[in-house]
Amino acid sequence: MNKDLLELSKKVEKKIEPQFRQIEEICEKNSIKVIEAFQECNLQEIHLASSTGYGIDEAGRNKIEEIYAQIFKAEDSLVRTQFISGTHALAITLSALLRPNDTMISITGEPYDTLQTVIGIGKEVSASSLKAYDVKYEQIELKDNDFDIEKIQNRLSKKDVKLVEIQRSRGYSTRKSLTIEKIEKAIKAIREVNQEVIIMVDNCYGEFVQDKEPIEVGADIAVGSLMKNLGAGIATSGAYIVGKEKLIELCAERLTAPGIGKEIGPSLNQNTNLLKGLFFAPQVVASSMKTAIFASCILEELGYDVEPKYNEERADIVQTIHLGTAEKLIRFCQGIQKGSPIDSNVIPEPSPMGGYEDEVIMAAGTFTEGSTIELSCDGPIREPYIAYLQGGLTYEYGKYGVLKAIEEMKK
Repeated sequence: MNKDLLELSKKVEKKIEPQFRQIEEICEKNSIKVIEAFQECNLQEIHLASSTGYGIDEAGRNKIEEIYAQIFKAEDSLVRTQFISGTHALAITLSALLRPNDTMISITGEPYDTLQTVIGIGKEVSASSLKAYDVKYEQIELKDNDFDIEKIQNRLSKKDVKLVEIQRSRGYSTRKSLTIEKIEKAIKAIREVNQEVIIMVDNCYGEFVQDKEPIEVGADIAVGSLMKNLGAGIATSGAYIVGKEKLIELCAERLTAPGIGKEIGPSLNQNTNLLKGLFFAPQVVASSMKTAIFASCILEELGYDVEPKYNEERADIVQTIHLGTAEKLIRFCQGIQKGSPIDSNVIPEPSPMGGYEDEVIMAAGTFTEGSTIELSCDGPIREPYIAYLQGGLTYEYGKYGVLKAIEEMKK
């Protein structure tokens, strides 16, 4: 490792000590939340056992969903390895809750690329998109990185919208991610004019970053991936939906079959992984946030525009670095790959990917394929050539990966 770069990293670590202490405080609060849920829900060794086939009314799976509901302060939850990704869980949720001629509205502007495909607002409309089933879509842009409360209230006061979608993380955009405090303010404003509309939060990348979750501040339903924060790099598949019981049942019937809902779904030897992942999640999320803060500070020291700044409040684990050219973006991602424990000799290159309009480069030498809570970096090959860094199972491994990426970019 370059001597000057190591010296700079020591200087940076001293600078970011106050931010690390704040993260550790949040980690402790969320750790207590998890361990108390395990205890109060009376988790037993028998619940680690698995099922195959139909998995009819399986005790372990049911206990996991009870624990998730308690942690999120929700009426019910659906936590299944049958969800392939966060996008899959979001697609299930939207198609379960929306019917032909219903209107959904995003109040955080344009959704993430893959969700655009689900909705049917990209350049090519899939025959399986919501639009193809006559679901109507509208969006309200953010205003100065916050909700446009006046526009939201004016639109929702008409009471002809079925579902409001809030995307907590930034996706492949340049806007800021949204804190729980901002989401709470928006939800209160919505309820002043409309009590019936369903408020759904895409919670991906945001779990355990703060000490509250969307259901606690009034959301009806929240969705996330176990390949991200709550899987802690231990869960090898799956996603979750938490919220009101009647909405969870609709989602379960969309995932399995009408009239069957949550009663079936084998755990396929995943119960221990799901529980252990959740158990470690507060600490792993804290490590990911420390990695992001370190990256933000050191890359700003090197002259790059970063978001968030190292000392800004964070709402998710994603760190963006404006690299300015396609070559630097590619080299940075290749450096992250070189700093990975698996496939460190692989050289990622930009390529087309399903659900994305631009070529994308993705770096992730992960134990679980596509697990973004492990150190990973990706970005679309389009201006302004932003790298989206996330993850780090431990801060030490995350720091090493960031330094390897900087070293590679400097070659």
